[in-house]
Amino acid sequence: MLQITSHLQSEVAINTDETTKINGHFKGKDIVSLDQFSTEDLRILFTLTRKMKQIAINNEPSYILAGNIISLLFFEPSSRTFGSFAAAVKRLGGQTIEIQDPQTVSSVSKGESFEDTIRTFEAYSDAIVLRHRIVGSAKQAAKTATSIPVINAGDGNNEHPTQTLLDLYTLYEKFGRLNNLTCLFAGDPLNSRTIHSLLRGLSLFANNTVYLLSPPQLQFSRTATCGIGLAYKKNALPHLRNIRMS
Repeated sequence: MLQITSHLQSEVAINTDETTKINGHFKGKDIVSLDQFSTEDLRILFTLTRKMKQIAINNEPSYILAGNIISLLFFEPSSRTFGSFAAAVKRLGGQTIEIQDPQTVSSVSKGESFEDTIRTFEAYSDAIVLRHRIVGSAKQAAKTATSIPVINAGDGNNEHPTQTLLDLYTLYEKFGRLNNLTCLFAGDPLNSRTIHSLLRGLSLFANNTVYLLSPPQLQFSRTATCGIGLAYKKNALPHLRNIRMS
């Protein structure tokens, strides 16, 4: 079992692969990685989340997304993530274009490129929610769609940022804080995109300790690179901040 502890440190230059930081302004921005977020961004988001939760609990009519169409492009099987996005858009008065398994039910099956598929649905909609089995697909989609935002709903074994935003809010709601926490993640930390994103999120806050329980073949390595004293097998987590392995 591996233990990871987070500490507040001086800023370290990290390669964020050109993902645009939120910097307190969400409008029109892609959500590709937790590396885009700061503690202030999460504070703003959580304040809004409380209001959104009441809409769902009370079945309140909402027209926040009225007139907007959101494309849900899921290249990988999903029920909970797909359903949660579809429900959220509709609760807020928006409409969805829902494409599951585009490899067989869209022009992808006839040889259309991934980029052309993204451009097509960019023309149809006001945002794209993407699930894909290939690492980096969300970043590529965000680069391709220049006029609307792309939201990463899971790309291979890389990240699942929207799941982590929900997980962090759940922890905050339960404990009233996101620092000084002790957590246990069991399973497959090497390949779990949800764990990869959640570790990034927890690393933004001081004095969090995370135990990773897994079989030896699914553990992170303990080598020291990346300028922050960390490296992982297969580069699973190259951009963690404020984290020390012990």
